[in-house]
Amino acid sequence: MERATNGNRVLAILLLAYIFNFVDRQILSILQIPIKAELGLSDAQIGLMGGLAFALLYSGLGVPIAWLADRKDRARIIAVSLGVWSAFTALCGVAQNFWQLFLTRMGVGVGEAGGVAPAYALISDYFPPERRARALAIFSLGIPIGSALGVFFGGWLASSINWRYAFMIVGLAGLLIVPLVLLGIKDPGRGRYDRAPDTADVKAPSFAEVARTVAAKPSFWLLSFGAASGSILGYGLAFWLPPLLTRSFGLALVDISWYYGSIALVGGVIGVWLGGWFGDKLGRIRPSGYPLIPAICFLLAAPAYAAGIFASSLTIAWIMFTIAAALGLAWLGPVVAAVQHIVPPSMRATSSAAFLFINNLLGIGFGIYFLGLMSDMMTATYGDAALQYSMFYGLGFYLLSAALYGLAALRIGRDWYRGEMA
Repeated sequence: MERATNGNRVLAILLLAYIFNFVDRQILSILQIPIKAELGLSDAQIGLMGGLAFALLYSGLGVPIAWLADRKDRARIIAVSLGVWSAFTALCGVAQNFWQLFLTRMGVGVGEAGGVAPAYALISDYFPPERRARALAIFSLGIPIGSALGVFFGGWLASSINWRYAFMIVGLAGLLIVPLVLLGIKDPGRGRYDRAPDTADVKAPSFAEVARTVAAKPSFWLLSFGAASGSILGYGLAFWLPPLLTRSFGLALVDISWYYGSIALVGGVIGVWLGGWFGDKLGRIRPSGYPLIPAICFLLAAPAYAAGIFASSLTIAWIMFTIAAALGLAWLGPVVAAVQHIVPPSMRATSSAAFLFINNLLGIGFGIYFLGLMSDMMTATYGDAALQYSMFYGLGFYLLSAALYGLAALRIGRDWYRGEMA
């Protein structure tokens, strides 16, 4: 009972930190509208600032920080990371031009590099295998909740005051929960649910050992590039839907914050939770159940998004975007759980960071910029509808993701880590 209580408390604190992670990450999606007007930026520049600026250091530093997390106190690493990304979010509010904002967004990426992979590993040591997909799905609720709150508060603060104060307020709010992470989470040790207690403190493997382990597992690469392909479109759509709503339906900033925020919240929460629930159910029967869930969901999400992109009414668009958002985020619980299960416990943070490196460098770094660049290139042909067609052609990445997950389902059983269970 005590273990369960501690696990639930830790999960709640990590979820709160992850919510701020995505508030700070996604607030730019709504603030880009007044920023673009004030600084005179193109869609491609906005895409670089929202994607590449964040993704470069976020992805690059994630692996060495996670390697450290496989050796040191993971709670302290998460707390320091939270402080860094929150401080840089606040600094975004004082940027005066494109390059200053670009650099401060890079700083946000530096901080957030240490916030996710160590949390994945911590959760895996607080919850047994049969509950991990749901626990990781609950943690992943930080994505839709944080995204929705970032859009809600970003749009409201920008309309009521200005976009600069929106960055400052949410950044300073994140700093206030750093002590909660430090005082409320204790690192429980590695692998207590996965092997006998007398082997729980085995020496952490070197980075080369981890690299050799994941390199020999084809399912790791299929899961990673399947996630990356889905994230290219997922992050791109999340970033560009607010300006699409302005261009297609003429919505004002505060209206977009409520409209799009409700899509992210309702669709995201339903999809993430159901994905984790089904992941535990199917994964208990056979490992292939974990990648089969996102394979099916991405196949269904592509036509749902297409219907929303070209919808003629706000009501139909909301319904289709909400369904598509649910399907597009259902992968988080089962896929993240699968990555934890194909390596030994002492490698989880580092292998998770390698997974996140591939997923985020391509998803955030390329996806946001790609859709913005395509929009600029298609303007001569499609005019005001260029962003719609950019998103529509980008749906091919969901189909590619479904194919990669389907291949992972065929292989993952042979790559499963079957160490001694506690």
